[in-house]
Amino acid sequence: MKRIIMFTIVASFLVIGFLVSNVDISLTRALAQTTEPSQVKIPEVIILGKDVKLGQVTFNHVNHNGGKYSIDGTSPIACIECHHTAQPAADVAKHPPLKTAWPADRTTTLTAELYAKDAKAGGVAACRDCHAKAGTVPKLLDKIPEVKHESSTAIMSMTNQQAFHRNCAGCHTEVAKVNKATKGPTTMQCMVCHKKAA
Repeated sequence: MKRIIMFTIVASFLVIGFLVSNVDISLTRALAQTTEPSQVKIPEVIILGKDVKLGQVTFNHVNHNGGKYSIDGTSPIACIECHHTAQPAADVAKHPPLKTAWPADRTTTLTAELYAKDAKAGGVAACRDCHAKAGTVPKLLDKIPEVKHESSTAIMSMTNQQAFHRNCAGCHTEVAKVNKATKGPTTMQCMVCHKKAA
């Protein structure tokens, strides 16, 4: 008789526990469907080139997309200045040597507002997803993009190193032409950006 009572008590606890956990899961699912998804924030700082000989680069994403860092110094840098694939293919084609839109059937242009509203719809690809390290295959493309050099017939492989240096240093050099007082580093000032880890 004691065994039957003990068995009944244990079985009751198991059934109650099972019901409570299912109610809890159902409640969690219901709440997840009725509440807004959590906001994904734009990263404030991005560490680039963690494994390069000259040292990593600490890129202040917030300053560049929130301050007056445009070439003329009057506005933030548009997201697509760096995330050039984050616009429709027809718009990418207007800016040679750029060729790739991602995803290929994209209809929106990445903006901070679009990203804040729906990060997934923003469709941001990391630089290395297309511009991989030399000798590796990119995540989103069959091979590392190649472009014709502007001042010669040479074809360049746009590895992550080439892409970063051409885009970052190119922009900084243009800023220096417009604003002589700028503190932004230019092409030959490597150690202003590259810092050895302590």
